[in-house]
Amino acid sequence: MSIRAVLWDVDDTLFDYTGSDRAGMRLHLAAEGLLDAYDSVQQALSRWREITDAQWRRFSAGEVSFEGQRWDRVRVFLGEELSDADADAWFERYIGHYEAAWALFPDVLPVLDALAASHRHAVLSNSSLTVQDRKLRVLGVHDRFETILCAAELGVSKPEAGAFHAACAALDLAPHQVAYVGDHPEIDGRGAADAGLLSVWIDRDGAYTSDDSPGGPRRIASLAELPAILGADTRFGAPSTFR
Repeated sequence: MSIRAVLWDVDDTLFDYTGSDRAGMRLHLAAEGLLDAYDSVQQALSRWREITDAQWRRFSAGEVSFEGQRWDRVRVFLGEELSDADADAWFERYIGHYEAAWALFPDVLPVLDALAASHRHAVLSNSSLTVQDRKLRVLGVHDRFETILCAAELGVSKPEAGAFHAACAALDLAPHQVAYVGDHPEIDGRGAADAGLLSVWIDRDGAYTSDDSPGGPRRIASLAELPAILGADTRFGAPSTFR
């Protein structure tokens, strides 16, 4: 049976989270007078990303709330026992710089336009609905999606099959009728494949190695390759750059 809908990850798939985070944090650290504590800007940014990834894993595992992982990112980064209110205030100052740098990847609007008539579209994110709903509105693509589902409200996160199946149920489609597009090889790529969806893993920088095993995620370097994988009746598309 053909693919009838596409489920999308948001951060580093549609939205350039890494680029926006780095640009925003660079400005924030300069404004807070914290760059002198590091040998280089790159060292400071790398530490922030490591802490972010570690705290996000705690949130995904249900060990901490969405707000709690934000506060703990600040506490670990600063090495201070801040109150929730103080950690929240620091994070909100960072958010101002981060949001000023928000941007979609350049291949997003062309592929959404190309697939608008042939496929339904929805979002499944490991973030919270409050965050992703607003983000998609600011980026101007909120109305492209029938529904937006997030782990904080679902109570289950990727790569658990239950997260993918909840999204399929919201679309009233079986998993084999749905494609999932995400940037993480395990959380998105392997998780969606194991849940029975057509899994499409976007590896924009070719930063990962993959055995491309049968039944696993289909690996692409650009969303321009997606219509061909879905068999969409469109002239838009590009051959895979991975061999």
